[in-house]
Amino acid sequence: MNKHVILILLFFAGLIISGIHPHDYFTWILEVFPALIGLVVLLITHKRFQFTYLTYAFILLHCYVLFIGGHYTYAEVPAFNWIKDIFHQTRNNYDKVGHFTQGFVPAMITRELFIRLQVVQKRSWLAFLTVCVCVTISVLYEFLEWFVAIISGESGDSFLGTQGYIWDTQSDMLYAMIGAVCMVLFMAKFQDKKLNELNQN
Repeated sequence: MNKHVILILLFFAGLIISGIHPHDYFTWILEVFPALIGLVVLLITHKRFQFTYLTYAFILLHCYVLFIGGHYTYAEVPAFNWIKDIFHQTRNNYDKVGHFTQGFVPAMITRELFIRLQVVQKRSWLAFLTVCVCVTISVLYEFLEWFVAIISGESGDSFLGTQGYIWDTQSDMLYAMIGAVCMVLFMAKFQDKKLNELNQN
């Protein structure tokens, strides 16, 4: 079986499981919608541009983070309630995992696009511009959350998941930036290796 087909099957398995008796379907739809949009875009562009399998695998991982958050809501993921109790934290911090991956995985996508499409000619600018794009994506997502909260009223609270933390928006963007920085620091060489293997095939 084609390894890309396996990723698609895993995607739909995670999506279906997350949609079985979620906390509420409004929040579930809001949280998994980016994953569905991403799948459609990747399928449409697959013949013209294929990412490395490494990037596709991390995109699937990001989707699973969204599926879990959509099923339980980010404020009520059981494992992180347990962590909250063990370490005497004041909130469920699963949303920070979500925003970390919101920086890390887009950084993989952005960096690969920059290299393969030769968008950035100077290697010294590659890491900086990759992080800038990911922070911008995070800012736009916070605008989206704000818009949804305004038009949906109280029903948007689970989507926002602030849990009473007044600096939640700022910390979300910070975690996305940390995720992007971690990617360019710790995964760049491994990604370069996979890109070189792709060029040799």
